[in-house]
Amino acid sequence: MDIQKIRRETTGCEQLIHLNNAGAALMPAVVAAAIRDYITKEETGGGYETADKYSAELSEFYPCMAQLLHCRSENIAFTTNATDSFNRALSAIPFKQGDVILTTENDYPSNFIAFISLQKRMGIEIVTVRNTSSGETDLDDLEQKIKTHQPRLVAVTHVPTSSGLVQPAAAIGNITKRYDTLYLLDACQSVGQLAVDATTGADFISGTFRKFLRGPRGAGFLYVSDKALQSGLEPLFPDLRGAEWTGIHAYKHREDAKRFEDWETAYALMAGSTAAVKYLLDIGIQEVQSRNALLATYLRDQLRNMPGIQLQDKGQHPCSIITFSIANQEPESFKQYFSAQEVNIYTTARSSAIIDFTQKGIEWVARVSPHYYNTEAEIDRFIQLLTSSGTNV
Repeated sequence: MDIQKIRRETTGCEQLIHLNNAGAALMPAVVAAAIRDYITKEETGGGYETADKYSAELSEFYPCMAQLLHCRSENIAFTTNATDSFNRALSAIPFKQGDVILTTENDYPSNFIAFISLQKRMGIEIVTVRNTSSGETDLDDLEQKIKTHQPRLVAVTHVPTSSGLVQPAAAIGNITKRYDTLYLLDACQSVGQLAVDATTGADFISGTFRKFLRGPRGAGFLYVSDKALQSGLEPLFPDLRGAEWTGIHAYKHREDAKRFEDWETAYALMAGSTAAVKYLLDIGIQEVQSRNALLATYLRDQLRNMPGIQLQDKGQHPCSIITFSIANQEPESFKQYFSAQEVNIYTTARSSAIIDFTQKGIEWVARVSPHYYNTEAEIDRFIQLLTSSGTNV
């Protein structure tokens, strides 16, 4: 991996130190150019006409994502974001009153909110799986609760937003395959920093482009397994992109995952997303994963020895999301202190991880998320500023 070349291709690296990749990463120049070029084509050629003229180029999105996720192009849908993808998959599941969703204590807040909405509207039950001592989902408890509750759905956030945890996604998939339950994997924070693909055994994988995939905001993807497609699962509200109106009271959904798409699509963002996936494929996800592990370890090792800092990460093999609490600081002023020094970090409040933060007895964490284009020198600069933050904030 040629880090200096990658940084030259990332214009934002010239302006600041960006350590908020779990929020939204810096796009490579080629991604931003793809979006601008397509917008210009629409400006001068018309929206419908541009989509028709460049349909072959736009359709490259599907095989590119399929290559990354090790599946068929027919398993891929383009969406607006990870929550949109997740909810489209969730809406396809034929819940009935009394059905169980089995999930983890570390799932993304938007997912919990969707589950609670289903509970209010349809009378489903939400059951959580116990954690191991290191924080991951307890696989024995998972299997026992599948046997006991016979859940309609097992839903797991691969990498939570606030603790560095990596759930054993493939091991969970191996268990769900043995039972008559569906498996929905939220890969919003994992795809692009870790190897994520269809071999997890998930029936659905939802994700976004703005984070570690280094694509644009407002773009996401949904993987739909052959099993889910062949069983006829479809979103609650398909439109004329995903289905054909065949009679006054009848329609027929598409055979592929595009049944989960809408007719109105941000094609400029699809072009940018395709460029982002191609960029990652050229580098190699295994190379990215190794580089990220190196940077995350380098940062954690320094934080671990700093007085007043308490690492809040969980898991045997934490990822590139590093969280810590710090004494005598307020979250907004803490974040703004670094912003004033042209260093981007983030803070996460208790409302994003109520179960986790309640167990830890904390109200917020600082979240720092390096990606492969960051350098050890940038991390050193962050540590230097952190050391001074007690007197400067």
